[in-house]
Amino acid sequence: MALVLHAGKTNKNAFKALIAAEYSGVQVKMVENFEMGVSNKTPEFIKMNPLGKVPVLETPEGPVFESNAIARYVARSKVNNPICGSTLIDYGHIEQWIDFAAMEIDANIAKWLYPRLGYGVYLPPAEEAAIAALKRALGALNTHLASNTFLVGHSVTLADIIMTCNLYLGFSQIMTKSFTLEFPHVERYFWTLVNQPKIKKILGEVKQAVSLPPVPSKKPAAQPKETKPKKEAKKEVEKPAAKAEAAEEEEAPKPKPKNPLDLLPPSKMVLDDWKRLYSNTKTNFREVAIKGFWDMYDPEGYSLWFCDYKYNEENTVSFVTMNKVGGFLQRMDLARKYAFGKMLVIGANPPFKVKGLWLFRGQEIPQFVIDECYDMELYEWKKVDLSDAAQKERVNQMIEDCEPFEGEPLLDAKCFK
Repeated sequence: MALVLHAGKTNKNAFKALIAAEYSGVQVKMVENFEMGVSNKTPEFIKMNPLGKVPVLETPEGPVFESNAIARYVARSKVNNPICGSTLIDYGHIEQWIDFAAMEIDANIAKWLYPRLGYGVYLPPAEEAAIAALKRALGALNTHLASNTFLVGHSVTLADIIMTCNLYLGFSQIMTKSFTLEFPHVERYFWTLVNQPKIKKILGEVKQAVSLPPVPSKKPAAQPKETKPKKEAKKEVEKPAAKAEAAEEEEAPKPKPKNPLDLLPPSKMVLDDWKRLYSNTKTNFREVAIKGFWDMYDPEGYSLWFCDYKYNEENTVSFVTMNKVGGFLQRMDLARKYAFGKMLVIGANPPFKVKGLWLFRGQEIPQFVIDECYDMELYEWKKVDLSDAAQKERVNQMIEDCEPFEGEPLLDAKCFK
């Protein structure tokens, strides 16, 4: 008995098994005339999957449901299949990225996309949370892909197949170019994968979404016309009109809650003025920009923080280390209105040290930054004590990109402004 896949022909979860079959030399046949909402409600289908969900793979040993399990079954049908990994650590990493693709990429794309398609209630706060979580996941993926062509090893594995199919839904339906531009290595990876011959055979020509699906309309349904006497009809029409008006008032979007930092007492320091001074000072930096910074600085309204990367022993490749810092600064974009930062990569030889200086609104590191930017936990944070002359001078040196810094050459310096 051949393997038979029950699903619609455009189901991206079915594509996982079909692409795995192409790479494995395994024959998988799509069931004929499958109709979603009909075929998956039959008693025969319910026996294979009690929930009535697709895809389901029919095998000689019995049915298998859940798309990732099906893809694994197909891949492992070939003994020593290279797409499953050749070592224990390869296998572990493949499984790691499969879980990441499901829990961090696919789940958040679905939370963003499906309410806009009408499959669930559209709630702006829920959409914002889904987009933030997706950006965080894509940021992590982007950092990994900065130094890797594929997720594991040097060729396509099952992890790449499943990740590509999950990204396919996002790229083709809701992740426009303006959204993915922030993640160049993910873009390069996705377009490389979808143009691999065995993947392209299943997915066909892939085009990126050019706009977001519109938000479902909340307008009340039109009221049926009444055939009552004229006087009564007027009353009946007025009543639903009043209800509709009340409904519109109830459905009016609530104002977006203010960031707690916007509720702090006004500060004499205008952050944008400092950023302009920093950017426009080309000569006599210490006399102009550094002096200007301390003239502007408001210790009541802002605080300064040193950060040191906890795992410098990992920083053995210069461009990977610099990409890591660049990814961190990308993910800090949510704090641009409230922060200024300098990140230094230090050392002539590996392992390279990563150190930073950050100016934050308020007296503590903003909680929303800690919650949303996972890189924060990778650093040791220490509040600057301005009564210590040595610490104040260290602030000056980091703003100025002073070289050598702490006796070592600067490999790279990046600014967040």
